[in-house]
Amino acid sequence: MSLCAGLVAKPAQNRRTLVTKRNAVVNHVIEGQRVRQLHDALLAWFGAVRRDLPWRRTRDPYAIWVSEVMLQQTQVITVIPYYERFLAKFPTVFALADASRDDVFSAWSGLGYYRRARMLHDGAQRVAHELRALPTNREQWLQIRGVGKYTAGAVASIAFGERVGLVDGNVARVFARVFGIEADMRKGGLREAEALAEALVAPHDPGAWNQALMELGATTCTPRAPACDQCPVAAMCVAHQTRRVDQLPMLGPKKAPKPTQLLALVARRRSDAGVLVVRRGTGGTFAGLWEPVMLECVDAESGEKTSEIRHALQTWLGSGGLATVASVKHQLSHRTMHVQVMTAEFEALPAFASIPTGDRYDQMRVLSPNEPPTLGLSTLAKKVLTAAGVDVAGVPLANEPAVNKKGQRSTSQRRPRGPRANR
Repeated sequence: MSLCAGLVAKPAQNRRTLVTKRNAVVNHVIEGQRVRQLHDALLAWFGAVRRDLPWRRTRDPYAIWVSEVMLQQTQVITVIPYYERFLAKFPTVFALADASRDDVFSAWSGLGYYRRARMLHDGAQRVAHELRALPTNREQWLQIRGVGKYTAGAVASIAFGERVGLVDGNVARVFARVFGIEADMRKGGLREAEALAEALVAPHDPGAWNQALMELGATTCTPRAPACDQCPVAAMCVAHQTRRVDQLPMLGPKKAPKPTQLLALVARRRSDAGVLVVRRGTGGTFAGLWEPVMLECVDAESGEKTSEIRHALQTWLGSGGLATVASVKHQLSHRTMHVQVMTAEFEALPAFASIPTGDRYDQMRVLSPNEPPTLGLSTLAKKVLTAAGVDVAGVPLANEPAVNKKGQRSTSQRRPRGPRANR
């Protein structure tokens, strides 16, 4: 008999009746023998169809941690080459902890969501310099800044076999459909899914169980056009049995991205065509990344207009004029950035202390066109440079050191090395 027999919704059936029946089915699954059927069906399916991914070939908690961070909001096919290059460059948590921020961002460049790289780097430094060993269970992982419940559960279950559940977007979608969760997954529905994840985690191989749930959501129980005919748990799925697959999970509306107008100045030195770049300070979307000078066209507080900003940049640079050469659009989850790209030339390096951008940037330097690249450039910065006719692949860091706002030059950006455990 189907797990969800009798749950096919009728047009006049009210939500309370359906939820009551759904809860009865869920309780029956968890309390009875059906949970074993669920485990057996999903684990057998996973063993037969699992993708051969590089992070599935290891139980190294550091490698699994890196993969889980990279996979947040990023497709597997995109992550694979970044993961392999990142581990080749930083093979241990201690190697990552000892790296400069610029080296980390350079290895991450193009993957996006750079806050992940910052938090991963900060976490590695805490592990290497304070804890002196990687955590071994979920509670310990949760003490690492930037590690949330999902990542902690993934590393603890996959690397150490701890019996803990996890919920990411894929797992939430699977649970919403299999158990008919009708609450908004951006609100109370997520708590329901997390409770189910803890209650249902397989006792003998929790890591494989968690990966099987994620695999099902990523490859079969997809957001659109799910392959229910290939699903190993379709007979146990409330949404499938009630013909509501296209209605679940319930997701409330997202906030519309805020449009932002910016000016970007790509300034090149006359003597060698080196490009002037600045580094974002701490905080904000692009913190720690290098880019051409950028300013919002209209400041909400000062009311500065585009022409005033252009004049301020021209005066600061000591240039004869700024030429508008292109416009660039860049989409973030919360902002739509429209960038007007300008170019200019300069003779002498302008005074960083008087840059008309406030405290947005903390260092300035010139990129040279004839050395291997070593900087972390955001995708937006690469778009702007490319639009200005700069070959991004051939615009690496010059030998000259960076300059901060006090006029001090630095030849290294490595953090001091602290105590660490034997490798």
